[in-house]
Formats: sequence, C-alpha cells, structure tokens
Amino acid sequence: MTNTRIPGLGERPPVEFTFASRSVVAQAGDSIAMALWATCDLTLRQSSRDGAPRGVLCNMGICYECLVVVDGVTVRACTTLVRAGMHVELGGKP
Repeated sequence: MTNTRIPGLGERPPVEFTFASRSVVAQAGDSIAMALWATCDLTLRQSSRDGAPRGVLCNMGICYECLVVVDGVTVRACTTLVRAGMHVELGGKP
C-alpha cells in the first residue's frame, strides 16, 4: 500500500503504528487523522445514535467526529500526532 502525499512537502522519517490491528506507516509529524486519510481509512468510529460511519469533519479539534482510542485513551485523531508503536482502534461516543 502506498501513501498519497502532497508534492513538495519533502520526505520525513517513517513512523509505524497499528490501526484496527494492522500496520500503518505514516510520516513523522502527521496527525493520526491525516495518516489514516492517506491510506484511505476514512471511518474512525461509528455513530452512537445509528451506527453510521464517522470520520474527519473539522480537522482542527473543535468537533468530536474523529474520536479514536489510542493505547486505551480516547483522543481526537485530528489533533494527535502519530508515534512509533502506538495502537489505534476505532473510537466511540464522547
């Protein structure tokens, strides 16, 4: 699988983490949301109301649409940077 990157940003060191029990390689400085977006993982949680898929909406930490669980703690994927070895799972309601 290849990551789609914006041309001209330059290469940054790779960072490997897991999402939903599979390996993902991002670049240092990526947020979880953008690292997963680059690999076409757009669903980050299910709606607590009707089970509909939810993902990145505001991408600046105002809403709670991109909640994921990182090493047992619920965080916003758009404001949390990837780090080597982190375990990310689908999130739930806030």
